Amino acid sequence: MPSVELSSKQLRQLFIDYFSSRKHAAIPSASLIPENDPTVLFTTAGMHPLVPYLMGERHPSGNRLVNIQKCIRTGDIDEVGDSTHQTFFEMLGNWSLGDYFKSDSIVWSYDFITNPDYLGIDPDRIAVTIFAGDDDAPEDKESYELWLSLGIPIERIAKLPKSGNWWGPAGETGPCGPDTEIFAWNGEGVAPRDYDPEDDRWVEVWNNVFMEYNKTAEGKFEPLLQKNVDTGMGLERTLAIVNGLSDNYQTDVMWPIIVRIESITGLKYADNIRDFRIVADHIRAAIMAMADGVMPSNKGNGYVVRRLVRRSLAILYLLIGNRYNRELGKLYHTVQEIYADVYPNITDEKILSGLEAEESKYFKLLTNGIRIIENCSSIDDDKFFDLYQSYGLYPEITLELMQRMGHELTDEAKTNYLHAFRRNQQSHQEQSRTASVGMFKGGLADAQVETTRLHTAAHLMLAAMRKVLGQHVEQKGSNITAERLRFDFSHTEKLTQDQIGQIETIVNEVIEQAIPINVEEMTVDEALASGAVGTFAHKYGHQVKVYTIGSYSKEICGGPHVENTSELGHFKITKEESAGAGIRRVKAILE
Repeated sequence: MPSVELSSKQLRQLFIDYFSSRKHAAIPSASLIPENDPTVLFTTAGMHPLVPYLMGERHPSGNRLVNIQKCIRTGDIDEVGDSTHQTFFEMLGNWSLGDYFKSDSIVWSYDFITNPDYLGIDPDRIAVTIFAGDDDAPEDKESYELWLSLGIPIERIAKLPKSGNWWGPAGETGPCGPDTEIFAWNGEGVAPRDYDPEDDRWVEVWNNVFMEYNKTAEGKFEPLLQKNVDTGMGLERTLAIVNGLSDNYQTDVMWPIIVRIESITGLKYADNIRDFRIVADHIRAAIMAMADGVMPSNKGNGYVVRRLVRRSLAILYLLIGNRYNRELGKLYHTVQEIYADVYPNITDEKILSGLEAEESKYFKLLTNGIRIIENCSSIDDDKFFDLYQSYGLYPEITLELMQRMGHELTDEAKTNYLHAFRRNQQSHQEQSRTASVGMFKGGLADAQVETTRLHTAAHLMLAAMRKVLGQHVEQKGSNITAERLRFDFSHTEKLTQDQIGQIETIVNEVIEQAIPINVEEMTVDEALASGAVGTFAHKYGHQVKVYTIGSYSKEICGGPHVENTSELGHFKITKEESAGAGIRRVKAILE
C-alpha cells in the first residue's frame, strides 16, 4: 500500500474529536436507504436524514451535530474511473441547526484543514469559491470577507453563479442557500497564484452550505427563520490530499481492493487504471448497499445494486477471459476487512450469498451475450435491446463490450443506441438510470406531509401486528414515499386475510379516536426501560425521541410524525409478501 501519514480511522476520529470539542453531538451514520425521503433511492448526503431538523424540528441531540455519513450517488456514475469520483463514499459533516452561521463555520473549516494538529494542509495549497449573486439572492460578501481575513488571497477566491455555489432545494421548493467550497491543490509542484475552476488539479475537499432561504412554489426566495449550516467533506478525497496521493484509489479504503483485483486478474493497476477503478468502486458500493439491506433485483435501489454488480462482473470477465472463476467472493472479503470495524453490518452472511447468487445467475447470460457481440459484424437497435432483455447486458455494458471487440462507435452512434433503447423500453420494465437520481419531481419538502402521515401509520401498524401476530414481531426495514408505505418485519408465515383485516381494523380504530401524539427526549437506556420499542435504537445516538400514541404504541424514532391520529385518514394494506427468510413485507396506503 502507498505510504500514508493519516489513515481513514485517524481522519474519522480527528474530525469527530474536533467538532465534539466545539460542543457538537456525535451522531451515527444513517442507513444508505432513506427512511422517509421519497425523492431518492439512496442517502446521497449527510443532510438527507436530517431534513426534518433542517426544516425546524428539534433534534434530540441538540442544535450542533457531527458525524460520518455513508453515501451513494449514482448521478456521478459516468465519472467513475477518474481519480476523484466514487459511487459510494463517506461524508464527514457538521451541522448548525439555527445556532452558529457563516463565521464559525468558515473559521473552523479553515482551522481543521490547515492546523498542524489536524490535517495540516499548507495554506498556500488552498483556494475557495463563493456565490456571486443574482436576481434571486445577493453576492455572499460575508463569506468573501471572512476568507480574506483568514489570509486567502483575492486570486484564490472565485465568485461563481448558482450552478457552482448554491445548494438546493432538494425538490421544487424548500430550504436552500449559497455555499462556499474549499479546494486543495493536488498537482505537481507549487500551486499557481490564481485559482482556475477548470483546472482539475484543484480538488474540492469541503463544502459549507448556508441555508438561509426558502424557495416558494412561486419561485421566490424568502429568508428562513431558522438559518442552518450543513457541511460535507469527502473522506476519500481528503485522505488522498493529506497523504500526497495522486488518486483516491490509493487510500487505505480503496487500495486493498485494487491489490486484490491485481491478484485475481494477474494484471497491474498501472496498465488498467480505469477498469480497476470501476470494478473497485462498483463492488464496494454494491456491498455497502447490501449491508444495509438492498439485494440485487429488478426494482428500485435493488436495480442499481444489480447494475453495479453486473458491470463489475462484465469488466472482470473481459480482463480475465475464460479463466474467470467466481471471483466476487474474494472482493467481498477484502471490502469486509476494510470496513468491519467501522460498519459491522458488512459481516452479514447474506451479502456473500447474494453476491454469489447474482454472479452465478449472470455469468451464463454474460458469456452468451458476449458471443453474440463477437459474432455480429453489426448490431441494430433491436439486437441492442435484445442483448439487454434476453441476456441482461445493460446498455452501458453492451456499448463497452462492443467497443472492446472492435465495433467503431462514435459519440453520436452511442447516443443513437441509447435513444433507441429507451424507445424500446416499456414503462413497466426495469427503471432507468434517471430513476436512480430522483424518483419524484418534487423534493422531500413537497412530499413531507404524506410521508409524515405514513410514517406515523407505520408505528400504529407495528403495534397492531404485535397484538395480532405476537410480540416476536420487530421492524426489519421500511421505505416510505409520498404514495405508499413499505414495511419489513420478522414473521415466518404468510399473513391470512383475517390477520390483515384485524391489523387494519386496529389501526383505523386508533385513527378514529383522534389520539394526540406525545414526544419525549431521553437516553436510549431510559427509553428502553420505559417500555419503548426500538429495534434500531442505537442508530439515533445517546439522546433519542420517544413517540407515544395513547396506550397503543411507544417507539424510539427519529420522526417526523403528525400531531394527532385524526390526521391520517383511512389505513389499508395493499400487499403482503415474503422479503427473505423469516421476514415478511407489507405495503400500505392512507386513503
